[in-house]
Amino acid sequence: MPFCSTGLGPVRVLVTGASGLVGAALLCRLLREPDISVRACARVIRPDAPSDIDWVSSPDLRGDSDWTDALSGVDAVVHLAARVHMMASGAEADRDCHRVNVRGTQRLAEQAAAAGVRRFVFLSSIKVHGEYGALSETSPLAPVDAYGSSKRDAEVALLEIGRRTQLEVVIIRPPLVYGPGVKANFRALLAAVQRGIPLPLASVCNRRSLVAVDNLVDLIRVCLTNPAAVSEVFLVSDGEDLSTPELIRRLAAASGRRARLLPVPGWGLALLAAVAGRTPAVRRLTGSLSVDISKARRVLGWTPPVSVDEALRRMVQVP
Repeated sequence: MPFCSTGLGPVRVLVTGASGLVGAALLCRLLREPDISVRACARVIRPDAPSDIDWVSSPDLRGDSDWTDALSGVDAVVHLAARVHMMASGAEADRDCHRVNVRGTQRLAEQAAAAGVRRFVFLSSIKVHGEYGALSETSPLAPVDAYGSSKRDAEVALLEIGRRTQLEVVIIRPPLVYGPGVKANFRALLAAVQRGIPLPLASVCNRRSLVAVDNLVDLIRVCLTNPAAVSEVFLVSDGEDLSTPELIRRLAAASGRRARLLPVPGWGLALLAAVAGRTPAVRRLTGSLSVDISKARRVLGWTPPVSVDEALRRMVQVP
């Protein structure tokens, strides 16, 4: 019988990576569900962590972890924990990414299946398809870095576990996730807009799909309970693609500021990026990556509940 919280009484969900951007938002979302209780798994449990959540310390995420205690009494798992930011490069860093994201995920899923967990929702990444293009679930898998490759390999391992056990696997591939507490390049872009720094991006003509954390966790909630999600892969976005100049204008409007955009031709941007050592970051700002979410709409009846403008407003309201 497919997993579904309705009519089955209280359901306990284990969330790994619960202290991250997506994890924190997911906990808040699931706490609003009267028939779902949450067990949150994190490496560091903060003193101010919500007391109405069952917190457990995360095992080591590599392939020899023991998840027995964390999985006890659990009906479903949302696996968010991953090795994301590569502080080093080279073969050893790539191997560590594989140990955490592939072997660690496989280990958790195998133990979940053995423990009688019914559903396993895995947060993968659009990077399994590469960095650019117009993408759907049927687009070729063509990762270009260790992180994308590890997510692809983890998906393959999970689907195989789902085929030979009773574990109901669901995979979600998000593009860049933004929201309160966002870090890295998106935080840097927001800070530049809020400080009124002129940005040489007015001439960029591209299309980028993003996903607000509130929209992502809403899809995760649906995938936890909808029988149609079993053994499926879904792309997710806000449902509205933006050019980089339009994103900057929306960020400025949400912040109560004026966007300061300068027209610079493509060759000029490439030169500035090379001089500053920021070629990969600028390439992402100027390239296109659009995500088709029609499968989630069709199969799950899901639409993003939060608009881009509302999501940006919520993000800038939080320091």
